[in-house]
Amino acid sequence: MRLSIIVPVYNMAEGGKLNKCLESLMAQKLDDFEVIAVDDRSQDGSPLILRDFEMRFGSRMKVILSSENRRQGGARNLGLKEATGEWIGFVDSDDWVTRDMYSKLLSRAEETGADIVGCDLLTTDETGRETGSYVVENTRDQTGILGIKERRRLVLNPGSMVVKIYKRSIFTEHHIRFPEKMFYEDNAIAALPFLYARRFERVEECLYFYYQHSSSTVHGVSVGKCRDRMRAMEIFLEQCDDRGVLVEYEQEAAYKLYELGYRNTLFSYMQSERHPDRKFLHELREYLLRYVPDLQTNLYYAEDSDAETRRLVALHLKSPELFLRYYRLLHFCRSLKDKRR
Repeated sequence: MRLSIIVPVYNMAEGGKLNKCLESLMAQKLDDFEVIAVDDRSQDGSPLILRDFEMRFGSRMKVILSSENRRQGGARNLGLKEATGEWIGFVDSDDWVTRDMYSKLLSRAEETGADIVGCDLLTTDETGRETGSYVVENTRDQTGILGIKERRRLVLNPGSMVVKIYKRSIFTEHHIRFPEKMFYEDNAIAALPFLYARRFERVEECLYFYYQHSSSTVHGVSVGKCRDRMRAMEIFLEQCDDRGVLVEYEQEAAYKLYELGYRNTLFSYMQSERHPDRKFLHELREYLLRYVPDLQTNLYYAEDSDAETRRLVALHLKSPELFLRYYRLLHFCRSLKDKRR
């Protein structure tokens, strides 16, 4: 088998989302591939849709029904266990791809000898709509034969896993698996395959359509989701330590925990929560001080953070109470300014 495409599914029947995704995969311009759809204990009609596709497409469509809800990471692990392809791809079940996505990625791999190949994506807020925001997922200075400089850039920004294909051996030989029963599982492992890949290449085209809607993980911030993102970055540090690379990539790993586990968590929480929990703000402060006590001396902190962000972070680390008061005042002043426009 040349390619296995793993699709975790949970309650995606409504609005034709799951159908759109699977139809785009079954239309691929390839002869030798399989789609492994893992239903994560859906409570809607998703399993019926999967069975219908299985009947229509036979061995090309493999359906796994999980006995428990393991979230996306657990579903992907089940798919990895069943995959037989030389290459692995991951697709979210509310997204879709161009008909030639995987043929182009595989062709690029054959041309260059790459172990991982990626492309760009387009974000859209409407199923089937192919206009929106173009997102360049990786940069040219991250590609080619991977040395220490390229790997450091990829630890800092591995890009999305769903726009890439990976040699399956990277996952099997190096025991890379997703954290289960949590959100933001990608954050924990997205950089790990690059530690073992010899070469990474890109197709500089938008071949993947990323559907953002109200039920997406990126929306609906809660303390539980925030803690999952914090935990994902803890797992990433643990993985780097266990694999003996934490010292080599210490600056990059520390900054990545600050960026995803702390900064993005803090500000997304403050923007979405009308009555922030002071205890959680203290928890976030202790989290950063525990894992990145020398933030001010981090190589990437000063050059990648704007002055206002650095000021707010410093205030939060000094006193979550003062930070909360200042943030509310700042938000109030901005609201007044917007009303006057």
